[in-house]
Amino acid sequence: MLVENGLLLPLGGFLVGCLMGFIARRHHFCTMSALERHWYAGDSNGLRAWALAIVVAIALTQGLAATGLFDPRESFYLSPSFGWTGAIAGGLAFGFGMALVGTCGFGALVRVGGGSLRSVVVMLVLGLSALAAQRGLIGHGRIAVVDELAFDINRIGASDQSLGSILSALAGADLRLATAVAVAGLLAFWVFRSAEFRRDRGKIIAGTAIGFAVAAGWAITSYTAGNSFVPVQIESASFVVPPGDLILHLITFTGTIPDYGVGLVAGVITGAAAAAWRRHEVRWEACDDARELSRHMAGAFLMGTGGVFALGCTIGQGVSAASLLSVSAPVVLVSIAVGARLGLALLLEGSVRHAFWPLHRARLG
Repeated sequence: MLVENGLLLPLGGFLVGCLMGFIARRHHFCTMSALERHWYAGDSNGLRAWALAIVVAIALTQGLAATGLFDPRESFYLSPSFGWTGAIAGGLAFGFGMALVGTCGFGALVRVGGGSLRSVVVMLVLGLSALAAQRGLIGHGRIAVVDELAFDINRIGASDQSLGSILSALAGADLRLATAVAVAGLLAFWVFRSAEFRRDRGKIIAGTAIGFAVAAGWAITSYTAGNSFVPVQIESASFVVPPGDLILHLITFTGTIPDYGVGLVAGVITGAAAAAWRRHEVRWEACDDARELSRHMAGAFLMGTGGVFALGCTIGQGVSAASLLSVSAPVVLVSIAVGARLGLALLLEGSVRHAFWPLHRARLG
């Protein structure tokens, strides 16, 4: 009954979100913090945990595909239309906004669970701006800038925009499995070559759990789509449009059942709240002044708009799309990192020009 009427989607999303929120809060899994510590403190453990999440997600997701439990081509991340302009411009905007806020959309939800009123404001602005970019006035600009300039992957003979399909088309042989093994293997080698990371049990647990959660999303939505009486979008973890969808469900009643993403957002907040309560970390936090509030609102707007243009965030493109080996994932990730570096240079060093200095000069004493 849960599957047929679609109730498995929000329930499954909620349970997976609880896992993600609890783990992220308990073991401090945060992309913005990982980048900042890497650049300014020389600590790469956070980035390695993020890469480990990608490795686990690739292994489990490709395993689901190999056993026929999930068809990656049904995901919008592998659409043959590659919006390269959105991947770059949207990624830059998202990264810059992430620096202004101090975390990404997923991290903001985790902070909400701990009582951060600043993050409540961030999620409201992010969700509404994402809806505007997807369905509102900003959406008209997105169509002109992204959709109409998209590159058709079919032009090079590939059926979708996964790296495996593109290499297979160019080589004239099926290299999809070999590509997945090679990418996961190289990432795993980089992750575990650090003795310091191998001793960081918390970061290993966090990366593994986040990767597992992404694969679980593909499995749950695919299973529901194959057995439900209603149309189901094949999706996994992403935190750009789903917060907006949650807002709509809270303020309107249409009779429709919430989708997987709405349940996921609610679950992350709940799981993070449980972790914060367990460690006695729940406390109300608000912006210190109007300047800080405006910075958070501006950053949230950039994340919501940029995330829609890029079709994902640090988790959506960074782990979910990466688990499918979509070529958009590395483009968006690099763009987000560049945007975040520019934003941090402005906030911490006084000018975006400092982002182009050698990192050893940029590190703060």
